[in-house]
Amino acid sequence: MRPNLLRSFLLVLGASMLVSGAAPGAELDWQVVVNNGVKVPGDSRSFNSYNQPSLNVDRLVVFRARSKGGSGGEPAHGVFTRDMSVPGAPVVKLFDRQTPVTHPNNLGTMFVEPPSFPRIDMGSDTIASRANHPPAWLWEIGPDETTRAGTTGIYTNPFGDLMTGASNLGAVPEFGFFAVPDTGGIKFDVFPGAPAVTDVSTLVFKGNSTVGGVSGTGVYYRDLMDEPAGGSGPVVLIADTSTLIPGTATTFGSTAPPSAAGRQAVFAGFDNEESPTKGGIYRAPLSGTSPPLAALVVIGGPVPGERRGVVFNKLGEGVSFDGRFVGFWGAWGSETKALTLICVPEGNKDRVAFCKAQFPNGFATTVPLHQGIFVHDLQTGQTRSIAKTPDDFDDFVYWNFSGMVPGMGESEDTGEPARWRSASFIAVSGLVDGQLTDATFHVAFKARTGEVVKGEYVSPVDGIYLGQGPGNSPLATVVETGMDGTLIDPQAESIDEETGETAVLPVTSMGIERDGFRGNTLALNVSMGSEEAGWAGIYLTVVPH
Repeated sequence: MRPNLLRSFLLVLGASMLVSGAAPGAELDWQVVVNNGVKVPGDSRSFNSYNQPSLNVDRLVVFRARSKGGSGGEPAHGVFTRDMSVPGAPVVKLFDRQTPVTHPNNLGTMFVEPPSFPRIDMGSDTIASRANHPPAWLWEIGPDETTRAGTTGIYTNPFGDLMTGASNLGAVPEFGFFAVPDTGGIKFDVFPGAPAVTDVSTLVFKGNSTVGGVSGTGVYYRDLMDEPAGGSGPVVLIADTSTLIPGTATTFGSTAPPSAAGRQAVFAGFDNEESPTKGGIYRAPLSGTSPPLAALVVIGGPVPGERRGVVFNKLGEGVSFDGRFVGFWGAWGSETKALTLICVPEGNKDRVAFCKAQFPNGFATTVPLHQGIFVHDLQTGQTRSIAKTPDDFDDFVYWNFSGMVPGMGESEDTGEPARWRSASFIAVSGLVDGQLTDATFHVAFKARTGEVVKGEYVSPVDGIYLGQGPGNSPLATVVETGMDGTLIDPQAESIDEETGETAVLPVTSMGIERDGFRGNTLALNVSMGSEEAGWAGIYLTVVPH
């Protein structure tokens, strides 16, 4: 029974009831965090595009956003916050292109780009964000010989002011605590994905490095101290490509950016990223060195609700975690459906041009026919099914062309070569008044419904949907493409310059990320209309628990 076709919830504070024919999102109480009518702090221009937001249990929202360029100049671009627990609180800048890189920085270098969505500690106001910039440190490597280093890092604010939590300055003797653990001073090359933060001042992140001419990747944590550059506490290894996958004699071939809560980290790791035969989703305590890994869900493990012998053969990298519940995507079976991916016209002009040159007729790929959204309970050890294809939806996998284009330099990249990447989007919350009190949880996820014809979706409908557990509750529709945008934002209208008539803008896209659901508050980014006549913003709604 597909929720976008046959049912939606009427959600009001303190109650939830099934209503046939109600418009998606019509009865939800939406709040505007920021939209295209808000000026960028310290700038005369307004915001016009947004990535997925994150928030904590106190409704402090953090987001990455930008303005248009204007007069040939670069757009304003940075990381911003707004405290939605305080009526009328302003949008506050954490950093942007006019902000100096924090210590270590002896060159007066400014930030250039936050290349991934920022995240926030579930129980505090500490934020973590990647950022790229020109070299920030000049250092002497020999008699009368100097070099410049430090082009990317992870920046955070556990003690109020922005500080450096991790950096690719590990080869500089003065900053050896930034180095890859147990390498004698090898620097990280890049920190792909979005770093997590927990327990106020503990960063958890993915790092790539090159040791002895061999590329490697891993998941790490670092405890910060209230000193410049976070003190001299070292980076600690959780797992990398020299670590054995638990229960096997095979090392990890890939690891994914982790999530963290309550001094625990969860992450996905596999023997082979594209075609895994071993690996899964693992938990590690954030204490000591070489913390033990506990397998939660593994490749080859049973799929809940399927017949005996049906096992997971793919698991998603984007894992959501609130300290007890783990939300994830998984697939099974050998059946697939073919898709043709087309390069989008918007975005970084160099990447768009590179994509079109590489794939002028589109990129042919496949997605699993059988896939689903699941939640694992650390306390009970049970994994529960929330939604599946093809019964509930047609797809949970979304694609984008991202990465570093040859010759593009430090810009909006993942630190890895440009290619097509797929992701699923899930956020789980079992919190009530900031506490994990029982086995009840809610999970929000993004899904698509639409028929594939000659490799392309015909009239697809994308949406954000809600499931809950531990019982088999019906799915609820939060927002879908095509719905009335003014149900979310009253300003989602266009005005005809000739007639003066207004027209409602339909929802055209939406996004959610793994830290976008805390307590009973859900944060989304939503776009309405088109590039020429459009509106967008970041919005909150309350889901009763």
